[in-house]
Amino acid sequence: MTPSDALSYIQENDAQFVEIRFTDLLGTWQHFTVPVDHFDHDKFEDGLAFDGSSIRGFQAINESDMLLIPDPSTLFMDPFTDAPTAVVICNIEDPLTRQPYGKDPRFTAIKAEQYLKSTGIGDTVYFGPEAEFFVFDSLRYSTKPEDTFVKIESDEAHWNSGSESGTGYTIKPKGGYFPCAPVDKLQDLRSLMALKMQDVGINVEMHHHEVATAGQCEIDMRFDTLVKMADQVMKYKYVVKNTAYQQGFFATFMPKPLFGDNGSGMHCHQSIWKNGDPTFYDEAGYAGLSDNARWYIGGILKHAPALLAFAAPTTNSYRRLVPGYEAPINLIYSARNRSACVRIPMVSKSPKAKRIEFRAPDPMANPYLTFAALLMAGLDGIMNKIEPPKPIDKDLYELPPLEKAGIEQTPGSLRATLTALANDHEFLLRGDVFSKELIESYIEYKLEHECDAVDLRPHPYEYYLYASE
Repeated sequence: MTPSDALSYIQENDAQFVEIRFTDLLGTWQHFTVPVDHFDHDKFEDGLAFDGSSIRGFQAINESDMLLIPDPSTLFMDPFTDAPTAVVICNIEDPLTRQPYGKDPRFTAIKAEQYLKSTGIGDTVYFGPEAEFFVFDSLRYSTKPEDTFVKIESDEAHWNSGSESGTGYTIKPKGGYFPCAPVDKLQDLRSLMALKMQDVGINVEMHHHEVATAGQCEIDMRFDTLVKMADQVMKYKYVVKNTAYQQGFFATFMPKPLFGDNGSGMHCHQSIWKNGDPTFYDEAGYAGLSDNARWYIGGILKHAPALLAFAAPTTNSYRRLVPGYEAPINLIYSARNRSACVRIPMVSKSPKAKRIEFRAPDPMANPYLTFAALLMAGLDGIMNKIEPPKPIDKDLYELPPLEKAGIEQTPGSLRATLTALANDHEFLLRGDVFSKELIESYIEYKLEHECDAVDLRPHPYEYYLYASE
């Protein structure tokens, strides 16, 4: 879609406003809105100004002026606003140099696709993320020094089986995978979410209840190229949250909101193609994998601790990445085996379906940075022919202690992954895909505003352990 096409689209849909959106360093959509009369052809060239110093991890106050450049190909109508509103996703530029901004996550993803082409290894990379989420009837919490609590309400949760206001048909812990209504109480809500997703251009393949109690759900999108898929993830999360809100629910992408049940992941399926042909398939290879696919896995597993700083980017992520609960903590690969960090799906014999699935990411990840980092790690594996550890086709949770001791596991905290990223990021800098400034700002922000902030605060369970001792 050209700028002229975009303006015609806005007019044809009787839009009264145009919403300007971009993604911050942590993966949150930011926006402002302009009347349609003030959005013309020049905006695609001249951009729209904003204060970069007010955005997390971006500019200092003495260099705050930044520009947003709309990408006309991303235009869609917002299905939630009362006034007809068109939405356009933007890239970020420096207003003085008119160069793309080095800490713009979307620009990082664009450069990753360009770098892939420059290597000659392939010209297209596909991503298929599976973003899970919880839908609660309500969520209340407080972090005051004298009053710290969280209160989750869910009609289908097992703890409401004895409630006088409950309707019955509750879901046991780990009992939420695929039951029909009335046990699955969110069918209509998910269907409404799926319809809204289709309205904004997302190709929805299926939806279902997930394993955990208290409203864990998944809606699957068809795979797409790296930048387009990252755009779709941003739209996906926007639709989930707003549909839930409008229907009186609360949706969260926190990876581990409940103790004692499965957390929410964002398993990332990946494959590289060249000249329209898949490059990850070889009938003679283990699980039908080509050498390039195996080396790609080698790169992912080698750099996994650093990758998780982007792919599992919260302190809460490491409540999910623990033994049990189907958590993919073992840095190994395997066919079909969901206890491995990298799984090779075996549902089709078609070469076009051959892909690898990295299971450690969660849906709090900034998709632009995460997909770009995964591609860069995989390309490093291919270019340096990094062999992964031998595949293991057993249940990794049930291995004997001696055998289990030889398998490396994912780091146990966000702080550990940020340290790993600080020590292992040269592979991200190739082709100027990631900038040092982006990596340093990201680490600094996460350490101060998340790691330190959580570490400094007493946890309610500590009162249980120590208050009366």
